[in-house]
Amino acid sequence: MLSRKSFIINGCLAIATLLLAPSFACVAQKKAVGLQLYSLRTDLPKDLKGTIEKVAKAGFTEVETYGFSIKDQFWGLTPVEFKKLLSSNGLKAVSGHYGLGSYLVDGNTDELKAAIAAAKVLGSEYVTIPYLDASIRKNAEDYKKLAAKINIAGKMCKDAGLRLAYHNHDFEFQKQGETTGYQILLSETDKKLVDFELDLYWVVRSGNDPIKLFTDNPGRFTMWHVKDMDKTNPALNAEVGTGSIDWKPIFADAKLSGMKHFFVEHETNYKPNPIESVAASCAYIKANILK
Repeated sequence: MLSRKSFIINGCLAIATLLLAPSFACVAQKKAVGLQLYSLRTDLPKDLKGTIEKVAKAGFTEVETYGFSIKDQFWGLTPVEFKKLLSSNGLKAVSGHYGLGSYLVDGNTDELKAAIAAAKVLGSEYVTIPYLDASIRKNAEDYKKLAAKINIAGKMCKDAGLRLAYHNHDFEFQKQGETTGYQILLSETDKKLVDFELDLYWVVRSGNDPIKLFTDNPGRFTMWHVKDMDKTNPALNAEVGTGSIDWKPIFADAKLSGMKHFFVEHETNYKPNPIESVAASCAYIKANILK
């Protein structure tokens, strides 16, 4: 039995260990590596069941969906059926990219309501806006109007027990007068309603520093996309750990970012093929970052 003195000493040591632990310790402890399923967009329509099984075998435990439509749902499966497929493989869809173009263009909420309903069935935490059509982001005023609509969508998601997030590419970082589209979205959206999913490849590709974004906007980036940049051709992706992005300092500031989930994504330059490429990225992250 521990003496009172030993108990106190051990307790203090435990607290000190927690205080001195890396800021991404909460991520490292659970070792949950997610996958944006768009990485496997060629395989999924051909063999949905088999591809989802490969995702689980590759070491992923979380996924982010894409491709949902009111008509075809998830590649012909209803949200209930798709959740069953994911669950049977030990996967959870914590977020989904939902095409909300009609809402962002003309305010029609049909797609948004359907996305919220699907996300609720899947047991997701986030409905994520994946892209802004060029026609609705021509200038700073457009971005301000979009931010207002995103706030309204964020309120709808919050009322349904979900969070709304926005996923970037590189165009948001283009100058709009004295600011950028991305800064407008960050400034004009309500922190209580809207989170951001930071695509780290596109941040670096646009010439920006992810850690500076964390410092300037702490806690806003609750999700990340993790894909590396080819060393010889920045327009191409690379398996995580083989490219030019230095991942350890970024993950070291995960707490500052507010990151709760991250997803490997691979869009181009697969070596040797999509599933093997994302599996290699997953293995590298587990062995070298979340160790």
